[in-house]
Amino acid sequence: MIKISEENNHAALSETTYYILLSLMKPQHGYGIMQFVKKLSNNRITLAPGTLYGAIKALLGKGWIELNETDIIKRKKVYLITEIGYQVIEAEISRLKELYQNGLEITGGQKND
Repeated sequence: MIKISEENNHAALSETTYYILLSLMKPQHGYGIMQFVKKLSNNRITLAPGTLYGAIKALLGKGWIELNETDIIKRKKVYLITEIGYQVIEAEISRLKELYQNGLEITGGQKND
């Protein structure tokens, strides 16, 4: 299991934060992030610009993402996940796997009808 440093430790990620970080495995601008999250979540999550840019500001502050470049002509900022952000994603995936496995063990893998 990946251990992240004490100062970058985190609680469970929100679904929105999780998808935003996943979308930034490749450089993306804001609109690209919104489209990626909508598609990956099967249209369950539609990010409003205010929500997205608030999350981007928070993720930049934590050092989980970085400004990769700015397209001056189109006035678009492009973001990318950092190494710390990648470690956060790996830790979250491990946490989710544990939750899933525990659920299967407790329920015997049976669905409640």
